[in-house]
Amino acid sequence: MYHHFSEWQFPMVNLDITHNHKTSTNKKTILENSEFLATDDFATRHIGVNKTEIEQMLTILGFSSLDELIDRTVPANIRLNKSLNLPAAESEYNALAKLKEIASLNQVDRSFIGMGYYDCITPPVILRNILENPGWYTAYTPYQAEIAQGRLEALLNFQTMIIDLTGLEIANASLLDEGTAAAEAMSMSYGLCKTKANAFFVSQDCHPQTIEVVKTRAKPLDIEIIVSDHRSFDFSTHIFGALLQYPTTDGTIYNYQEFIDKVHEQKALVTVAADILSLALLTPPGEFGADIAVGSSQRFGVPLGYGGPHAAYFATKEKYKRQVPGRIVGVSKDIQGKPALRLALQTREQHIRRDKATSNICTAQVLLAVIAGMYAVYHGAAGIKRIASRVHQLTVILAEGLSKMGYNITSEFFFDTLGIETGDRTEAITQAATKVGINLRLLDKDAIGISLDETTTEQDVVDLWQIFAVVEGQENLPCLEDIQQNIARSTSIPPNLIRTSSYLTEQVFDRYHSETELLRYLHRLETKDLSLTTSMIPLGSCTMKLNATAEMLPVTWQEFGNIHPFVPISQTQGYQKLFADLEEWLGEITGFAGISLQPNAGSQGEYAGLQVIRQYHLSQGENQRNICLIPESAHGTNPASAVMCGMKVVAIKCDRDGNIDLEDLQKKAAKHSNELAALMVTYPSTHGVFESEITTICSIIHEYGGQVYMDGANMNAQVGLCRPGDFGADVCHLNLHKTFCIPHGGGGPGMGPIGVAAHLIPFLPATSLTTDNSQSIGAISAAPWGSASILTISWMYIAMMGAKGLKQATEAAILNANYMAKRLESYYPILFKGESGLVAHECIIDLRPLKKRAGVEVDDIAKRLMDYGFHAPTVSWPVIGTMMIEPTESESKEELDRFCDAMISIYQEAEAIASGKIDSKNNPLKNAPHTAESLICGEWNHPYSREQAAYPAPWTKEHKFWTTVGRIDNAYGDRNLVCSCEGMEAYQD
Repeated sequence: MYHHFSEWQFPMVNLDITHNHKTSTNKKTILENSEFLATDDFATRHIGVNKTEIEQMLTILGFSSLDELIDRTVPANIRLNKSLNLPAAESEYNALAKLKEIASLNQVDRSFIGMGYYDCITPPVILRNILENPGWYTAYTPYQAEIAQGRLEALLNFQTMIIDLTGLEIANASLLDEGTAAAEAMSMSYGLCKTKANAFFVSQDCHPQTIEVVKTRAKPLDIEIIVSDHRSFDFSTHIFGALLQYPTTDGTIYNYQEFIDKVHEQKALVTVAADILSLALLTPPGEFGADIAVGSSQRFGVPLGYGGPHAAYFATKEKYKRQVPGRIVGVSKDIQGKPALRLALQTREQHIRRDKATSNICTAQVLLAVIAGMYAVYHGAAGIKRIASRVHQLTVILAEGLSKMGYNITSEFFFDTLGIETGDRTEAITQAATKVGINLRLLDKDAIGISLDETTTEQDVVDLWQIFAVVEGQENLPCLEDIQQNIARSTSIPPNLIRTSSYLTEQVFDRYHSETELLRYLHRLETKDLSLTTSMIPLGSCTMKLNATAEMLPVTWQEFGNIHPFVPISQTQGYQKLFADLEEWLGEITGFAGISLQPNAGSQGEYAGLQVIRQYHLSQGENQRNICLIPESAHGTNPASAVMCGMKVVAIKCDRDGNIDLEDLQKKAAKHSNELAALMVTYPSTHGVFESEITTICSIIHEYGGQVYMDGANMNAQVGLCRPGDFGADVCHLNLHKTFCIPHGGGGPGMGPIGVAAHLIPFLPATSLTTDNSQSIGAISAAPWGSASILTISWMYIAMMGAKGLKQATEAAILNANYMAKRLESYYPILFKGESGLVAHECIIDLRPLKKRAGVEVDDIAKRLMDYGFHAPTVSWPVIGTMMIEPTESESKEELDRFCDAMISIYQEAEAIASGKIDSKNNPLKNAPHTAESLICGEWNHPYSREQAAYPAPWTKEHKFWTTVGRIDNAYGDRNLVCSCEGMEAYQD
């Protein structure tokens, strides 16, 4: 059989042979020579299957070429019959050099802006061994807890740190940013409110970006936001909750006790947005009556990154545990009674309850939360207090010097931020600061703000004095030594708000203060987890592809990492170039006219996209359009996002092949024609097939005045082959942490930018802090460009792949999925296929027959895969009792075969149970996973060998991944919820 590989043979690359060499007159001739082959083609590094393997796989599938397979898989009426208009692919070396040039356009000045963002010191041992370590950043959200004990323990440390510092009883495993956390607190308060109150108080002293995000979230729910001064608010309007900043955005420390008591009298809840470092010195919110505390952990070792990614925190009282957004790590026990960790309450998705949703957050900022938690582990309570005290002392010294120079400090009590009255000298001071590379915050036309941080030095204080002195015409600066002696150990914290309670008292915060000990601790945790450094992670709808080293390197460049999100745009020309490139490239890839990079998670992209649709209808005077049609198979975040946008969800049936039931769609679209706002649809479908009627589906919605929102979770099957903007979608969010190579980080970070058709561009997310757009839906994320620093990853991926490489990647992903489906279909039925009998980039295998014949549950197979060294595919979604497999394009045929062999071997083990050869309760599947301890210690009371338990496949004898705990009892953990280290130790005792 002849195989045609026109685009897969040794592509040429643009080589700059003039670098460090004289220009050759024969350059063109050399490059045109077909024998002058590329030596560094990134696409061949990214795509796991080679020419020979592709040929073998096509033979098994019965196709003569890859083109033939794709033609049979992707509907002809949506195919893109041209190449994407993207720059030619660059080598890794050249792409890094080009991005370095772009990075050099950024101006890294000293920023004293504050607003919840601070420069900090990332301990090198944490930088190298977590942030730059694929063992940490390529792991997935820890749903399979037995192979995620390392990062679960790291997250438990983070939760414990937050519980201790805030003085509250329970904390989650992080949220997206401080603004989002505050909005989530408002939504939770609204859901818990027992009165008819519909107003939420927001202190005017909160960070401005937080106020904007809260307003955006409140608008579609018709929640009234009252932005006012807590000192003068008269409570004539009943409220369901209040948000306070501690210390305030201008640095003032208030005693909120009286105000909080009044809020509680109205049966309302109080949220305090607290600076995490200040809580080392200040009375924690939980001790003065706060019901919820939120904030950012960024200044605990996480780079500024022009706004992100950073891990927000969320803490509250235990009685609200089932309303907490995001994830909570809890303590349970395994089958041997050994303490084990897992995501608590996860089976309920307690906050994502379709038509009763209070949140659509289904992820977190795990990698950043791990860094922040380890920052506390490394420094311990004493170290954190030293850092906080030093920052505060420098601020006191700065204030004293400015006072001696005749400037008035606006607050008597402060921690690290000063408001300085500058009157008509304001502009002159800011200009003087700019000249010496210093950024100050303009509070208003008559006042300037200065925030100090961990990196601030005594020389910085002198430089700041110098700026103010020059404007005043003063030649003599205050004497630093004299001020230090005069105010030694003095404080500007109110006496009644000085912290007296202890924190970080658990053993983990006192053991690892030397680099040697922390290094070994981090390595121990890393080895407990299965990441892409171990084996493939074939999670359907998750796209766990390669996160190439070249893509990751720029993330920690200081030109990208050391920039405050609210510096003048003129200082971020490198970032602006990066954004412009990505917007252009993503627009070309999707076929959309406009792109917003602000949403900092897929869930945020969903929410932003629906908000844009809602705002469009309002602009057309069609306020009544609030019906959102959603297929029954949709991910839970889809209806949750719709509800959060004030829409009513109407479910659409799916037929037996998993496709949208066109008759039901037509019927319900017609029924709700006057109120129809949108259809949410995933493409390829959540069942892993290209629905041939997708253009018809979009046309039906448009016919009745609605807009089509496309969930971009499965974009990895479209890039280069078809474009959602061409076949009818009006909005689509993109998971850059899936299709465009941002790593999952063990459960975050991610990015969820949206693409929109031309008529929706005016409504894209924006913040008034940087943009004047009255039509915009407002701010979705706290930072103007979301998690800006990790956009470098997707830029590198697209730059190195080029149009041809991106298309090849999509084709390889589809080929790999169909190859695996073919290998497995004799053992596990493939639940859904397209009209041609093929799947898209993923497939769903049906495990329910094994349950009928052998009593084997899908969870048994998931746990048994761990013994073979694999992470399970997506379990019981979108169909209960099934697994969804997505191999991506990055895996080799050898790895695909290894996984298929494992699944076939497990099938044979299940058949042995069905035939009575193995006991139905005491067998390798029911007892999986098997730990080394269970094999070596104690008696072996199983009717199968230790070898079969631990080494069920040949490759496990070459390299064995051991789980450190046996199967975990989730129900026990939920009945006895413990989410801090103290509880873990008590349980061990």
